[in-house]
Amino acid sequence: MLNRSRALATVALVALTAGMAAPVWADTLQEAIALAYRTNPTLLAQRAQQRALDESVPQARSGLRPTIDLSASASYTRTDSEAGTRDLDGDGVPETIPGGVTESDNGGVSVGLAQNVWTAGRVGRQINVAEANVLAGRENLRSIEQQVLASVIQTYVDVQRDMEILRIRQENIAVLRRQLEESSARFEVGEITRTDVAQSESRLAQSEADLASAQAQLSVSRAAYSAVVGQAPADMEVPPPLPGVPTDFEAAMDIGLVENPNVRAAQYQLQAAEAQVAAARSEYLPSARLTASYGGSDELSGFNPGARTSFQAGASISVPLFTGGLNQSRVAQALERANAAQIGVEGERRNVLQDVSSAFAQVVSARATVAAGNEAVRAATVAAEGVRQEAQVGLRTTLDVLNQELELRASQVTLISARRNEYVAQAQLLAAMGRLEGGDLVPGIEQYDPEANYKVVRNRGALPWDGIIESIDRLAAPPIVPAADAPDAPIDQQLKSEVVQTAPSAD
Repeated sequence: MLNRSRALATVALVALTAGMAAPVWADTLQEAIALAYRTNPTLLAQRAQQRALDESVPQARSGLRPTIDLSASASYTRTDSEAGTRDLDGDGVPETIPGGVTESDNGGVSVGLAQNVWTAGRVGRQINVAEANVLAGRENLRSIEQQVLASVIQTYVDVQRDMEILRIRQENIAVLRRQLEESSARFEVGEITRTDVAQSESRLAQSEADLASAQAQLSVSRAAYSAVVGQAPADMEVPPPLPGVPTDFEAAMDIGLVENPNVRAAQYQLQAAEAQVAAARSEYLPSARLTASYGGSDELSGFNPGARTSFQAGASISVPLFTGGLNQSRVAQALERANAAQIGVEGERRNVLQDVSSAFAQVVSARATVAAGNEAVRAATVAAEGVRQEAQVGLRTTLDVLNQELELRASQVTLISARRNEYVAQAQLLAAMGRLEGGDLVPGIEQYDPEANYKVVRNRGALPWDGIIESIDRLAAPPIVPAADAPDAPIDQQLKSEVVQTAPSAD
């Protein structure tokens, strides 16, 4: 792991130089996505967090199973008494009591067992909470995955854009150097003035500054790519069209409101909060459990716990009568958290509305910019060639040639940036919709399945009677009451109404 970290750090450091030698392999966007999908630290850490969250389910289910404990004890007693006389039998004649030391020791070993039979739904509802949290965690994992893949796409096209801009700057340098040579030659024969030469020199110097800036920007983009993907960019191919990019805004919005991972995570968090309300209400109800113990004791010297043994079995019912307001406070707290979770769902829906609208508008704008940019480059190319030919016959000045060349390069840079912006906007639109996933972008990729680990750990420590105990525990348990869902009413009124209807009046 240490060597691997050093290797990645070295790649990122080398990427800071614009003249970095390209590796022997060629990069495609799908290869970059597949590599990041397997090795990106942010994504790997979130998967580990999800596996840790899976453990909350067997922890909750452990309440269905007995607890067994082994205890051992040892004691030593020493009594010092003085000699004296005392009337022991009440006949008025005192007897002599000898003094001395009395010692005794004892040890014991016991095994205890306790089994919940009915907790009024405390255990069952906590299982519901844990399972809802696991589902919410899976959606959070989807969200992180889409963020990482969007970063891969953005850094990939950023590097491509900056490589193209660098190429344009290099071509511009070559053109301006030829222009300076032509200007110097024409100045020597008296066709133009020293001012024309100075103009060519000025534009060449400015172009060299632009080239240095382009090299620096390319280094920054390469470093960002290396950090996300895990390797330096090489000979990058043109990225393929992104699958599933919608052309209808309403369709994109409908998909986003249903499939966006943040909305789905908020809905599962609301389910967990509602189950937590039911669990808090179950604290008002009695609970029943079975207990048993078996043990033995003996003197420590020649200890034999089988010498004196005992067995005890019983059942107990616990009924809460007064908790000083604790249960009422817990229910009220759980209700407010459910209210907050419901507001969170609405907040995430609004975020989707904003994100989908913004990304769709950027796609439309960038697409129009690309169309206009293509026409601008075509026209600027024709104009630049015409101005150069006209300058050769004296119809145009050197400044006209330089200005037209500058306009051509500017239109080329604008077109390249517009293409990059359109591609990134499409990726952001898919992410806002919840459809920027590894399996969609790279067919055949080995996708991470969070449910596989869940199936492994869910029944850890299971016993044959778990289902029976769970069924008994859910008998007469407080129901999970869904939050109010009245689209025509303001959300704060819905939540207030729910609190009034469901909150208990006394502890």
